[in-house]
Amino acid sequence: YDQTVNTVLKQFMEATWNFVANITKPNQEEMFMKYFGSRAHLLNIPQSQDPTVKCMLSKLQVIGKVALPYHKLWKCNKLLAYMETTYNLAQVCLDERPCMTLEPSDYFEEVMATFRDHKELLWVWEGWRDSGSPLHPIFGHYVQLSNKAAQLNGEQSGHKHCTTKYESDTVEQDLEQIYQELQPLCFNLHVYVRHALHHHYGPELITLQGPIPAHLLGKGLLSWNSILDMVLPFPKKHPIDITYMIKSQHWKPEKMFEEADKFFTSLGLLSVSPDFWKKSMLERLADGRVVECQTSAWDFYTGNDFRVKKCTEVTIEDLLSVSHQMGHIQYFMQYQNLFVIFCEGASPAFEEVVGAMVTHSASSHRHLFITGLINLWLQDSEEEGNYLMGMALEKIAFIPFSYLMDLIRWKVFDGTIEKNFYKQEWWNSGKYQGLCPSVPWTEDDFDPGAKFHVSANVPYTQYFLSTVLQFQLHETLCNALGYVGPLHQCDIYSSKIAGRILGHALKLSSSKPWPEVLKELTGQSNISTRALMTYFKSLLNWLVADNVQQSEILGCPDYTCFFSG
Repeated sequence: YDQTVNTVLKQFMEATWNFVANITKPNQEEMFMKYFGSRAHLLNIPQSQDPTVKCMLSKLQVIGKVALPYHKLWKCNKLLAYMETTYNLAQVCLDERPCMTLEPSDYFEEVMATFRDHKELLWVWEGWRDSGSPLHPIFGHYVQLSNKAAQLNGEQSGHKHCTTKYESDTVEQDLEQIYQELQPLCFNLHVYVRHALHHHYGPELITLQGPIPAHLLGKGLLSWNSILDMVLPFPKKHPIDITYMIKSQHWKPEKMFEEADKFFTSLGLLSVSPDFWKKSMLERLADGRVVECQTSAWDFYTGNDFRVKKCTEVTIEDLLSVSHQMGHIQYFMQYQNLFVIFCEGASPAFEEVVGAMVTHSASSHRHLFITGLINLWLQDSEEEGNYLMGMALEKIAFIPFSYLMDLIRWKVFDGTIEKNFYKQEWWNSGKYQGLCPSVPWTEDDFDPGAKFHVSANVPYTQYFLSTVLQFQLHETLCNALGYVGPLHQCDIYSSKIAGRILGHALKLSSSKPWPEVLKELTGQSNISTRALMTYFKSLLNWLVADNVQQSEILGCPDYTCFFSG
């Protein structure tokens, strides 16, 4: 099995990279997994005494959608390909300006992040939202086929299949518990931001007891860091423009990747091979070819061919995104000596957490000083408050969305939400975020389809859990190197102790259940919110005091949406 799968996966990944994979029939990888998976079902797992063999056979028995009969698998692949292609080709056109795709590196994100005129923001937001409408009927058919595949795998619905990799019967309860523990931080941040936007836009758009129209928040559902300038706790201490500093020093995309690679090697971890620099696509191609710019890291299953595909822009946001992607690459390199069946993260959340954890150090003032991007790394209390607000707008604002994304999707898969009520339930969940749609809607609309991870059927729970887990891991490594001080100031750069701890966990990959890997890494077998709450403790105290002073009311007792034209 292991020898054959290496060959097949290498061919499949190479074909995909070169955009020549044939999406009109089941690809070779899927047929291969069906072949071996069907035979794994014939083996009696309890009779095997070797825990490694048991684990391998258990993984082989879950073959996903390739359990479908040939003609249904063909249709399922075709539907998924259509949804992805529709998303990638969608455009938003504004006045006489060039039309914008939804690609992360395109003008679309710049517009949403920098425009302050609410009418222009509404225009762009509505165009983005409308891009999901063509997917409404297609998604319903895809759900039916996914549920059929799940049943052939012994699950009740596609919802249960999505949670299999978390190796727990209480995944939903665990997620809810984590979310409940984070609510004080989420609620107080929301109320503070609502007050600031009410001050800026006026009561015609926002009431102090109602939701925030989604288009006023930049990328809105994901993170709110594009409105940092409007909500700074201490506006007289304006943050240093790191993007300006990067550009003034003439950094190029390759330099950004070199710095990220240097971070990992400073920990005593592995450096990327020369092939990485030759074969990766680190910026948009200059020859005019149309490419998909959704950032991704690739393992070609050769032991030394790893690549990143990213249309990198020279910004602080992309510098941190580069560090995140190089975290994926480091994971790939560390687990190369394992059987291929184990060559994935200990859980989907672990796959995201390595790079996310590194960005905490990479964005610290101490590290920016080391890289020569700022002249002083010490911050006074007001500068720290502004820094933590920026982090909260990115990390904390994301928590309700990342929690609700799969919660809604799972209810669709298990039939709790019927096809005609997708849109209604999507915005009903907006009450948890304290947001509302910016324009009236009908059931012909399909706002979820405007999110890549819905159109590509990529699970989202991993992002919710990794948001919490990254703080837990960051705290563990900071404690290991003997750091004492505010967690947001810790930088693990050049710590060989931190590198040894991290490297050991990465080498285990999914060869052990993820709670065991987590315990070896942090001493705890459960994901804990304590480190995250410690990180933001001073900001939460400040938010609570400010909200009390302003007589703010938590939540949205009056969930009335004001639509503007």
